[in-house]
Amino acid sequence: MKTDLYIPRTYRNHSPDERFVRFDVLEKESDLFILAKRELATQAYYILSELRAQIESYIDVDRDFLISLKPVKIIEPAAEIVREMAMVSEKMGVGPMAAVAGAISERVCRYLAQFSDEVIVENGGDIFIINKQPITIAIYAGNSPLSMRLGIEIEATFEGIGVATSSGTVGHSISFGNADAVTVISRNGGFADAAATAIGNMVKTKDEIKTALDFAMKIPEILGVVIIMGDEIGAAGESLKLKAITD
Repeated sequence: MKTDLYIPRTYRNHSPDERFVRFDVLEKESDLFILAKRELATQAYYILSELRAQIESYIDVDRDFLISLKPVKIIEPAAEIVREMAMVSEKMGVGPMAAVAGAISERVCRYLAQFSDEVIVENGGDIFIINKQPITIAIYAGNSPLSMRLGIEIEATFEGIGVATSSGTVGHSISFGNADAVTVISRNGGFADAAATAIGNMVKTKDEIKTALDFAMKIPEILGVVIIMGDEIGAAGESLKLKAITD
């Protein structure tokens, strides 16, 4: 949350569904792309600002929460989003900020669901979805020939679902792996984010894709995972539905 680097999100142009109104909400480093049944930028900005204030206030007390690449113990009292980030990151063995984008996406989405029965919130590749009809989420994988050519079909999810992507070749987020995209599906947005980071750290060569998939499928919270590295793809998850995307 302290970087000033801005990367144009050109993949956001690939959202042709006419049942949604599209709008962006920015607050400092947070850059949200939102689809809803009506324009809710004011409401989204309000909840985003509240969530950021809670996280930033905690960082003022405990800077390790911001910079640690390993799990940290929370100093109480702490906001719910702070506690959850610490909890899910501990499960995946990464720093709490590895869960920040997914945790914010989920909370913004759930807040906006008061005003729209379908909402999609994307925050730097981390998405949370509440939808009444199936939708397909395209996977952005940088320079891979498979980028934006493959999608994950998401069934109606009234309770909400997180789809988070980590990359070792795209963006400014820290990754110790080399995969072009590691996409994780989970009911918890922050957990999906932390898991994508942890699994992405494991994939340094194409030979490690299967090992990473096997690891992911041992984690009950993970419903599905897709790993793309160059022209190679690996996927796992009983409910995972992949779909080819054509222009």
